[in-house]
Amino acid sequence: MAATAAAVEDLVIAGETLTWYEAAEGVQYGFCGVCGSTLFWRTSRRPGRISIAAGTLTPPTGLHTVAAIYTDFASDYHPFDDTIPTYLKDSPEVR
Repeated sequence: MAATAAAVEDLVIAGETLTWYEAAEGVQYGFCGVCGSTLFWRTSRRPGRISIAAGTLTPPTGLHTVAAIYTDFASDYHPFDDTIPTYLKDSPEVR
């Protein structure tokens, strides 16, 4: 999943179709209640931040990949960019 993040207080969510699903204790995913698209995720480890699915943003986004995490779970078709940090599990920034 490609995502970016924002401070919770900087994000304005319009409409009433957002549905939250708790995938594990303290980890929630926000979905569109109409089409099922993944929109957000958040964790209790970082209560002031919310991650935004990059695919939901209208280009040009100005985003670029800065790290790849959980690379030990990547499939054989996923190439890695040797110019960015890769982590087998989560990165220090995610904690």
